[in-house]
Amino acid sequence: MDRIAFTIFGIDVMWYGILMATGMILGTLIALKEAKRVGIEEDDVLNLAIIAIPVGLLGARLYYVLFNWGYYSQNPSQILNFRGGGMAIHGALIAGILTGYIYTKVKKINFFKMADAVMLGMPLAQAIGRWGNYINGEAHGGQTDLPWGIMVDGAKVHPTFLYESIWNLGIFIFLWLFRKKKQYEGQIIVYYITLYSLGRFFIEGLRTDSLMIGPLRMAQVISLVGVVGGIVAHIYLSKKNKNNETN
Repeated sequence: MDRIAFTIFGIDVMWYGILMATGMILGTLIALKEAKRVGIEEDDVLNLAIIAIPVGLLGARLYYVLFNWGYYSQNPSQILNFRGGGMAIHGALIAGILTGYIYTKVKKINFFKMADAVMLGMPLAQAIGRWGNYINGEAHGGQTDLPWGIMVDGAKVHPTFLYESIWNLGIFIFLWLFRKKKQYEGQIIVYYITLYSLGRFFIEGLRTDSLMIGPLRMAQVISLVGVVGGIVAHIYLSKKNKNNETN
């Protein structure tokens, strides 16, 4: 499939960019709907999105550059060449969450309450964005004989983009159904990080283009941190909520 969706004024518009933008828009709309339900000002969500989305994109790019420094140290002009490819979701998440934390502290908003609303649509956005990898013929796994394998460069390989897309869609459906039953502020983002990290750990093991740190797949290391951190956060916030209810 052609990576270019259309050309306007001599500029090629890529399908990957369209899918990413679609995911971001839907994620923001879901955040606005949830914010209204839980009593967060919609303007605060929009203001945060205006800041966090570009910061997240920058974080995704710099994270990728950092773990490919051998190339970019020799080609510094390519560091901010977003159109050249190379983004990492973990970098976007780290940058986006830090931005949200700073924003809520400045605006004196409950960080976890805001995070629950904003992150609710994140897995849906990821599920959509992953199809850009399919169009680009990237983020796939090693060779397989499974009937749902896809052809890349003449070889049948694991469609790891599809595995992650399905996993993320499942996370979104679960969180959407669960959101009204949550027991403490922050439970949505904690469950999201834990569940996404769990799936990503196993899916990453199939990929052939992982960012590496020595012999380790960086995404698997970060995913392990996410799972452990999510479990610890759940225990801590659950206990804190119970103590507040008792007092």
